[in-house]
Amino acid sequence: MADAQTLYSLLKEIFLILDDGDRQLLSQFDLSPSRYYALVHLGNNPGMSLSELSDLMLCDKSNATRIVRGLENDGLATRLPHKTDRRAIRLFLSEDGDRLRQRAIAAHERYNRGRLQGLTNGSGRALVGDLSQLKRSLDDRALRTNQE
Repeated sequence: MADAQTLYSLLKEIFLILDDGDRQLLSQFDLSPSRYYALVHLGNNPGMSLSELSDLMLCDKSNATRIVRGLENDGLATRLPHKTDRRAIRLFLSEDGDRLRQRAIAAHERYNRGRLQGLTNGSGRALVGDLSQLKRSLDDRALRTNQE
């Protein structure tokens, strides 16, 4: 295995570059990365709870609440009461939110194809395999840590 600190530093630098590119691209849609991913998750999981959204976004419930409130204020999302549990709230995209989500996803996918085109098919497949293995390992470690 390569030096752990070197690998971590490289992954962190790549993340920062990708994140900066995402911020620039998504600003064209008046979205931050957090708002973009909230739209993606709400579109993929209509009726999800705030807790489910915060779990998917790896943030606390108060941060997810703030993001959803902003989406609501912009007419992009709505909160509706659960049909059987009066305490629970379900989250949905509005029609405007779904249209924005679709446009932003299409632009993001085009942008990613362009910025990752330097990888050859073989190296791209190998990288996906290695990164998938790393993600599983990190997920397992996080799960064990949370259970302790």
